[in-house]
Amino acid sequence: MEQKNPNIEVTQEVSLSEILQVRRDKLKSLQEKGQNPYAKTKFNVTSYAQTEVDNFDDEAEEHNTISLAGRIMSKRIMGKAAFMDLRDTSGKIQLYLRQDALGVDYFKEVCTWDIGDIAGVTGEVFRTKHGEVSVRVKSIELLSKSLLPLPEKFHGLKDQDMRYRQREVDLIVNPEVKGTFVKRSLILRALREFLDNRGFLEVDTPILTPLEIGASARPFYTHHNTLDMDMVLRIETELYLKRLIVGGFDKVYEVGRIFRNEGMDTKHNPEFTSIELYQAYTDYNGMMDLVEDMMKTVTQKVCGTLQIPYDGKIIDLSHWERMTMTEAVKKYSGVDFDQISSDEEAIAISKQHNVELPEVPSKGAILSEFFDAFVEENLIQPTFIYDYPVEISPLAKRKPENPMMTERFEYFINATEFGNAFSELNDPIDQRARFEKQVADRRELDPTTKAQVDYDYVTALEYGLAPTGGLGFGVDRLVMLLTDSASIRDVLLFPTMKPVAKTETANNQRNMDNSFMAKAVSAVKEVVSDVVEEVKEEIEEFKEEIKEEINEKIDFSNVEIEPLFTDFVDFETFAKSDFRAVKVKECEAVPKSKKLLKFTLDDGTDTDRVILSGIHEYYEPETLIGKTLIAITNLPPRKMMGIDSCGMIISAVHHEEGVEKLNLLMVDKRIPAGAKLY
Repeated sequence: MEQKNPNIEVTQEVSLSEILQVRRDKLKSLQEKGQNPYAKTKFNVTSYAQTEVDNFDDEAEEHNTISLAGRIMSKRIMGKAAFMDLRDTSGKIQLYLRQDALGVDYFKEVCTWDIGDIAGVTGEVFRTKHGEVSVRVKSIELLSKSLLPLPEKFHGLKDQDMRYRQREVDLIVNPEVKGTFVKRSLILRALREFLDNRGFLEVDTPILTPLEIGASARPFYTHHNTLDMDMVLRIETELYLKRLIVGGFDKVYEVGRIFRNEGMDTKHNPEFTSIELYQAYTDYNGMMDLVEDMMKTVTQKVCGTLQIPYDGKIIDLSHWERMTMTEAVKKYSGVDFDQISSDEEAIAISKQHNVELPEVPSKGAILSEFFDAFVEENLIQPTFIYDYPVEISPLAKRKPENPMMTERFEYFINATEFGNAFSELNDPIDQRARFEKQVADRRELDPTTKAQVDYDYVTALEYGLAPTGGLGFGVDRLVMLLTDSASIRDVLLFPTMKPVAKTETANNQRNMDNSFMAKAVSAVKEVVSDVVEEVKEEIEEFKEEIKEEINEKIDFSNVEIEPLFTDFVDFETFAKSDFRAVKVKECEAVPKSKKLLKFTLDDGTDTDRVILSGIHEYYEPETLIGKTLIAITNLPPRKMMGIDSCGMIISAVHHEEGVEKLNLLMVDKRIPAGAKLY
């Protein structure tokens, strides 16, 4: 049986509060001895861990004496010697410490340092008998004290949500994460180099804009105090950049931060990075060639290959397919929109194929819905889809031979849109008409909208915009592809997150001194007392609300309901409908749909159920998580926006003064998932 060395440090199960107190006691002891680690201002670093590991020469007669600084990630104390792992920005290297080199007292003190502490060391590089390149430490000093233990001491940093919230800790304990962000920087550098080498000029345009344009993306609003005016965080950089083309710059681009007040999912974050570029005297075909060249050049430079592993597939960026939207819809749905002659015919075809009708159901807009429903999910390898309907392309130039279509393309990889490009519309009269129609359509759908026509841009066009090709693409999605990252949050250092409320206890924990436990208990008592008072107040408020609701007289005089059906359904047919209580586990907006919400539901089985429902106009998705709803669960799967919807969520609909109102049927949370309705 293996004997344990009693001199080797053994981590024991102790409470977090005890560890915090021990670390603060160590800090106080150092400060009392005049060795405050936070007083250190610099350390002369002469090399890096990975450099020494990679370049060590076993044949050299003498080896380098170097100085390194980094975080202690592990330690093993073995009598009069000790080993530590030091991690710096480049990687990890082993430290070999001996009592006779450091002195008895200082060696003992160093051995009390904690994992997570930051140290500077000077020593000679050598290779151990076990073959590991290490540093024989001649001197070592504590540069910063870690008062919080790293997550491995407890449960590890596996919680994805916590990793995003505490990215600094994620980078410490998951060093492979750092590689993702190093690669992101290399990708941005390669993109800039590619564009700069082709004569493009990088520029900056305003983030704060004076008005909300008619585009469908919902903006963030803020207020300028000095000017006393509301302002909008930009949802694109396009219009300012094209004004620069009017001004005489032939090739411009911007790496811009974009803000859209919309849903969040694995591909969407409210704040993201895009690159938009515009080139005079070319069209969307020129942009198509530029995209293919750019993707190949950047990928080869950053990854060293054009065959990229992503999401369990190999994406071959050396070959790009090109199809019109009409060709793609015909290929994957069997419907040939070239043979459809009217909006009415398109609406009928849409209903036959269970495709969601757009808000303004024209032939072109329905073609786009067919593309979303049948095509996009099949575009795994790099594909250009071009010639888009004019209804969904307000800034693109019409095709001369077919004015209902525009010279526009998007490119797709792994069933995801990566970029969007046009032959830019430069007819100011046509542009004004499209903008005004776009805003009018928005106001018809939402009378409270603040959308306006950007007449400054129209005026710029009236001075003359050269024939121009334009392109916009998301940097974050490209980084996801080239780093094989499943979520946009994996490639954003600090993604948008809903704040977690911090109690007074949590704040007190970071300010505790020698009376740690006593003050903690006192703080907890205070917080509990405060919480009790708050709960009492909330109960009283709730009682008042209940009284008001009981006494409130609901006015149904303006309510209109659909007439009751006169046809009877036999009992056997009705009994086949399986109505069940379902719990909402997740809810998110469906990309590219203004109506659909995607519900992930617990229906009492071991398999999550996905149902899509067109209720986004009435509910924000995050407000429905945790609710108990009613659904029909035995309907056949219905494909909507390329997603199988397995059932129907029940809601109640009525009209008030001609406006449709909808309420989901929400039931008591005590009803278990899967409970059957009779």
